[in-house]
Amino acid sequence: MSTLKITNLSKTYANGTKALNSVSIDLENGMFGLLGPNGAGKSSLMRTLATLQEADSGTAKLDDIDILNQPAELRKVLGYLPQEFGVYPRISAEQLLDHLAVLKGFTKSKERKEMVKYLLDKVNLYDKRNKNVKGFSGGMKQRIGIAQALIGSPKLIIVDEPTAGLDPGERNRFYNLLANVGKEVIVILSTHIVDDVRELCTKMAIMNFGEIVYHGAPDSAIDELKGKVYQKIISFEELNQYANEYRIISNKMVGGKPLIHIYSDTIPNNGFEEVRPNLEDVFFSKINTNNVLV
Repeated sequence: MSTLKITNLSKTYANGTKALNSVSIDLENGMFGLLGPNGAGKSSLMRTLATLQEADSGTAKLDDIDILNQPAELRKVLGYLPQEFGVYPRISAEQLLDHLAVLKGFTKSKERKEMVKYLLDKVNLYDKRNKNVKGFSGGMKQRIGIAQALIGSPKLIIVDEPTAGLDPGERNRFYNLLANVGKEVIVILSTHIVDDVRELCTKMAIMNFGEIVYHGAPDSAIDELKGKVYQKIISFEELNQYANEYRIISNKMVGGKPLIHIYSDTIPNNGFEEVRPNLEDVFFSKINTNNVLV
């Protein structure tokens, strides 16, 4: 069982953007979801943990490895699938994994061959091993991305926005693969897609403006909202009025009209009906604290 302890991690870029503001999280083996809108600081945190950038202050430790001060040691036990996983042109899946294994320090040909076969089997791509990766579908590229992240039996795997652009079938296959991987190591899934976390993760955090605004179990977060979320279909002309009177956490179009969800500690009446909250309500309630209409 590995543990990752992040304490008061902060990072401000040269342009003054405070990407990380005293971020603290403790993680153990399993799937951990990191939710947040674009610009929340998710990628900055992932890049820092992956030793691709330095933090200004704070600490991050994976077991006995000081990530910020021992980046070379961390990379030996790190698997990383970035948001944009580039591939070499005119190289097969088998050749790609073999090449990346060499770069990761596996110099024995027989050992690499066995490991590459195991990884291709694990991501269900062995029958495509001789096909050029550039011709893979989006879902297949993400699966080969997970295969390369598993090279060397990592203790920590970081996956950044993995399902963006995948069709529903590819997304489901990817979910199943990640869930299987997450039984044995720490997997951090950074995403702005609520369904990713709802389907996969037993623990989660929500980031906004570089800060952790929620940390816990998805089910616990949903339970906290029970009896406090109400909905109503209104007209476009009423949006500003309702935004002034209620705390709107989200709105979406239904039949050409806005369906708003509001947070209220008391029964609002006025035509609202109580609804069972879901993780999307949790997400929006944590990031929309000033009646922001989304």
